[in-house]
Amino acid sequence: MAENEKEAKRKDPEKKVSRREFVLGGGTVIAGSALLAAVSPAAAAVDDPKTYPPSTMYLVYDSKHCAGCLGCMLACSLVHEGSTSLSLSRIQVHRAVLEKYPLDIQQNVCRQCPEPLCVRNCPVGAAHVSAEHGNIRMIDSQKCIGCQNCIKSCPFIPHRPVWNPVTKKASKCDMCVNTPYYNKAGGPGGTQACVEACPAHALKVVAEMPSQTDIGGYDQNLQPPPQPRPAGFGPGGRPPQTPPPAAAAPTQTPPPAAAAPTH
Repeated sequence: MAENEKEAKRKDPEKKVSRREFVLGGGTVIAGSALLAAVSPAAAAVDDPKTYPPSTMYLVYDSKHCAGCLGCMLACSLVHEGSTSLSLSRIQVHRAVLEKYPLDIQQNVCRQCPEPLCVRNCPVGAAHVSAEHGNIRMIDSQKCIGCQNCIKSCPFIPHRPVWNPVTKKASKCDMCVNTPYYNKAGGPGGTQACVEACPAHALKVVAEMPSQTDIGGYDQNLQPPPQPRPAGFGPGGRPPQTPPPAAAAPTQTPPPAAAAPTH
């Protein structure tokens, strides 16, 4: 039966395709297209030779000493946007109420990634590496078209680029390079509002790239080393005893000389 059908098709090439054949053939095409779509991005990533110069600035934090006051978030939004808004802050601090110290307060900072997917996937170059400002990964708000590719590309949760629902644009930490509401210069060699506003000194900008294996590389001990205690102080100790001053030797007054007898 099958051979007869093949022979008939060979003799009549203009014969219409049956519904069953159309469905089977269409399924094959769809499956092949899906496979290519799944493989193509990976292949493109492997073939893409583009590399990015490392940033010269990284924001690190000390989770054990963060007080969770959110002062860094308020300062960040204030100097960038001109108003205090936790949702527009480019640094995010969250309270994990079900966790215990030191995991009850979690800091999320832009990592200035060595291979920034936000930069790679921006179609207009708004997200870029600024050679002028020490290779900081930043977003040019004038070029941003609001496609949110940078937000979707960020591999971290919460995503480090933030969305402004009013301006319909994305932004991210720029180490305070563009801070129109700040009276100090940021960027390399400048001041960062979040660092300055932190009362616990739990934020710091460093030049060396932290470890990229996990979030632990950005969580560092930023407290000054303990000062040595005076001798004698400490558990079970007593303050040093100062010996009393030596008693002065008593002075003896010689008896008065006897008066000479008178005749």
